[in-house]
Amino acid sequence: MTKPIIIALFNQSGGVAKTTLTQNLGYHLAQKKKQRVLLVDMDPQASLTTFMGLEPDELSESVHSSIIDSKPLPIYSQLIHGMSLVPTDINLAASEMQLASAISREYRLKNALAKVADNYDTILIDCPPSLGLLSIISLTAATHILVPIQCQFKSFKGTELLLNTVAQIHQNTNPSLQFAGFIPTMFDSRTAQESRTVKAIQEQLSSIATVFPPIPKSIAFADASERRVPLALFDKNHPAVSILTKIASSLEKLAVKS
Repeated sequence: MTKPIIIALFNQSGGVAKTTLTQNLGYHLAQKKKQRVLLVDMDPQASLTTFMGLEPDELSESVHSSIIDSKPLPIYSQLIHGMSLVPTDINLAASEMQLASAISREYRLKNALAKVADNYDTILIDCPPSLGLLSIISLTAATHILVPIQCQFKSFKGTELLLNTVAQIHQNTNPSLQFAGFIPTMFDSRTAQESRTVKAIQEQLSSIATVFPPIPKSIAFADASERRVPLALFDKNHPAVSILTKIASSLEKLAVKS
């Protein structure tokens, strides 16, 4: 049986469209034949949970119980736009303190996913925008890392710190972790500075992994999130839909390192 691809969408910076990509790429993967997709919300802000139409304050269980108490993952009982979801809530914010002295704390999500992984082809993890324990737990559980980078100089410069973090994860808790690629996001082609940033991303990171075409800046993403649907269901003709489809096709071809 083929092992599932587990992709952590990670950037220590916030506001880079990480959650938006998790939802939308998950949707496009789920539209492919026989693709069983699971989304895991590991960000205490619970934006992915909200984007998928759930109210974090009304959840009876969240991923927190699996991370802290080693309970089975609370996969939501119904498919949402063809995807399964492990939701989260604000309780996850306290987990880093609760796990301060826990044995094998870095492997809590990895162990939980191992019990359900055979039910899915692709698992996408929405990481928090930090270099804390929740991100380490997420990267330790992943087979691949996908990095959204906002097309701004400050965000691009932060990539060096991100690469150092991934190198430490590779050395200490997950030697099989691979890069799935880099996605420039929120790109405004009218801005010379952003065009220079995209060119720098392509030149400096393409030797590490694929640099995908940039995702354009558009209010349509926020409008779709407000409606709690992927962009393709909000506006199927939006230019970003074809880019997301191509990225999802590339992710579908990833393989787990043996």
